[in-house]
Amino acid sequence: MAAKTSTKSRTSKTTTKQNQQQALVRELLKRHGTTYAEEAGITLRDTPQPLYQLLVLSLLLSARIRADIAVASARALIKAGMKDPKRMMEATWQQRVDALGEGGYRRYDERTATQLGKGAELLLDRWGGDLRKLRKSGDVEGGLREVPGIGPMGVAIFLREAQAVWPEYQPYLDDKALQGAERLGLPKSSEKLASMVKKNELAPLAAGLVRVALSADVARDVWDAARS
Repeated sequence: MAAKTSTKSRTSKTTTKQNQQQALVRELLKRHGTTYAEEAGITLRDTPQPLYQLLVLSLLLSARIRADIAVASARALIKAGMKDPKRMMEATWQQRVDALGEGGYRRYDERTATQLGKGAELLLDRWGGDLRKLRKSGDVEGGLREVPGIGPMGVAIFLREAQAVWPEYQPYLDDKALQGAERLGLPKSSEKLASMVKKNELAPLAAGLVRVALSADVARDVWDAARS
C-alpha cells in the first residue's frame, strides 16, 4: 500500500511540474514571443529580400550592443532603402553609417557599415544575392561564416529565426535559448522544449527564451504571469 501511495505521489508531482512548465511556456510565448525579425518589421518568408534582411539583423544583434538598438538600426537601414544586397552595396559608406546612427548603433557604426558593404558584395558574387542558393549548397553555417561580421553567434541568431521558413533546422534552440530555459526551470533539451509547442511556435519560443536569458526581469514577468 505504501509503495502504491509513493508511486501516486511521484506521478502527481511529475504532472504538477509538467503543468507548471507548460504554463510558463504559454506565458512566455504570449508576453515575449515576438521574433526579433518581427520586431524589426521583417515579414519573414523564404524569399531573397526578407532572408537578407534577417542576415543583416543577425549581424547587428551579434555585436555587444543592446538588442533594441540592433533592431532599431535594422529598421533604419530598411527605411533608408537598403533592403537587399544590391541596394546595400550601392549605398555609400556614409549612407550606411547615417542609417546605423539613426538607429542608435553608434559604437560600431563605421566598422559595421564596411562589413555590410563587403557582405552584400560577397552575397551578390557568390549567391546572386539569394540566400536560398546558400541553403541548397549543403553548408549553410559555413557559408554564413564567410559573410563579414557573421561569427558563430550571428549564425545562431540567423538560424534561430530562419527555422520558421527553413524547417530542416527545427528545432533550433542554441545555447543562449537553453540558458533562458534553465533560468525558467524548463527542460534544457531542445527536443523536450520543442515537444511543448507547435512547429510554428519554435522561432517565437527561441526568441522568448533568449530574452529570458538576457533579462532577469523578463524571467520574473513570465513566472509571475504563470503563477497568477
